[in-house]
Amino acid sequence: MPAAAAVPADGMSAAPVTPQPVQAPQPQPVVQERKDPAPRPAQRSEDYYNIKAGIFNALIDAIDLTQLTQLDPESARDEIRDIVNEIIAIKDVAMSIAEQEELLEDICNDVLGFGPLEPLLKRDDIADIMVNGADKCFIEVDGKVVDAGIRFRDNAQLLNICQRIVSQVGRRVDEASPICDARLADGSRVNVIVPPLAIDGPALTIRKFKKDRLKLEDLVKFGSITPEGAEILKIIGRVRCNVLISGGTGSGKTTLLNCLTAYIDHDERIITCEDAAELQLQQEHVVRLETRPPNLEGEGEITMRDLVRNCLRMRPERIIVGEVRGPEAFDLLQAMNTGHDGSMGTLHANSPREALSRLEAMITMGGFDLPSRTIREMIVGSIDVIIQAARLRDGSRKITHITEVTGMEGDVIITQDLFIYDIEGEDADGKVIGHHRSTGIARPAFWERARYYGEEARLAEALERAERRTEGSAEASDLRSY
Repeated sequence: MPAAAAVPADGMSAAPVTPQPVQAPQPQPVVQERKDPAPRPAQRSEDYYNIKAGIFNALIDAIDLTQLTQLDPESARDEIRDIVNEIIAIKDVAMSIAEQEELLEDICNDVLGFGPLEPLLKRDDIADIMVNGADKCFIEVDGKVVDAGIRFRDNAQLLNICQRIVSQVGRRVDEASPICDARLADGSRVNVIVPPLAIDGPALTIRKFKKDRLKLEDLVKFGSITPEGAEILKIIGRVRCNVLISGGTGSGKTTLLNCLTAYIDHDERIITCEDAAELQLQQEHVVRLETRPPNLEGEGEITMRDLVRNCLRMRPERIIVGEVRGPEAFDLLQAMNTGHDGSMGTLHANSPREALSRLEAMITMGGFDLPSRTIREMIVGSIDVIIQAARLRDGSRKITHITEVTGMEGDVIITQDLFIYDIEGEDADGKVIGHHRSTGIARPAFWERARYYGEEARLAEALERAERRTEGSAEASDLRSY
């Protein structure tokens, strides 16, 4: 049975029809290998969008969407291209071959994929895509936010694409449920907020997933941490320290968590709990859990706390929480305190000390009627290391602190820094100048843990090399000052 009806002979004068979300064929994973950053798309003229709108509306009138959904993606794409070429011929649109190919690709993306987002999703040099209504789209490249050079036909098309994205993971976004977190097939994190909450049209934010998973060696290459600091982080991951990764939005917390999990032994059972599954663990024995929002009747919600409490019954050896943001902090600390060493999580905070305060606040706001000292004792007994990540004003990302939680004096939690990133200023191009330095601590609090795992010699060597590097950096800084 043909997938398309004959094109009307009246030059496609039928009234425009707003397309409904096409659920199948599902878009294929859109991340493709790209060795060099793609150029920014050129700004298109108003005429281009007017021509495209006319051809698109004619296509929707001519095509049978029900039959189209039964085809595989490549066949569906070929069918659309044939009909669009026929429409262009009937309308006698004056276009070059290159422009026609560009138009064909755009329309195929609109019907089968994520419309104008497709070329952005294919680029591996983009960290974030931020859509503020149909006419405004920005991307983050190399730490800087720039205009993406694309636009949507209207807010209806943007909302259609948002609905298509969230429906892939069984979620919805509309006036009754105007906020939604979801993910793309490649793991990219998606947030959608639509009218009436978003006044100027749907707002779509995508935190891009990198095809090539970063390793600690890559962070060293980027200058985010020194080789010695990376070696310490490898040991921390290996010897089952309980780790809290702290940082602001876009500071690289999830990337760092992914890096640390690479040093978990492959025979350990790992349970991950996330709002939108984006961690990329490479071990074989991994169970991935994801929260669920309530349904239309307000029922069926599964919270992060539900997941953390349930995973304690699943015989985990390590519990990884994508982001701690509420009362689940209490359950995670209890898990860390009761034999699940090596558990990890992230939270939003601007310093290690602030991370501890936020952890305490989350437990208090969760309705637990416990004295402050009891909560702090629980934190001290649970958290071994806090790793602070930061995005600096020039867009670069640094690991600014590796800090141990060592104990309490009175009612105060005592911490000690192993590594710190010192900012000295910025150069003529606005790049931040600074260096990582060791604080000179020769025996961290997790030394005995490292000895138990046979890593004390490696730890001692890394700390010694870090101290030598710090002394060299201090001498160089003195010479510059002189």
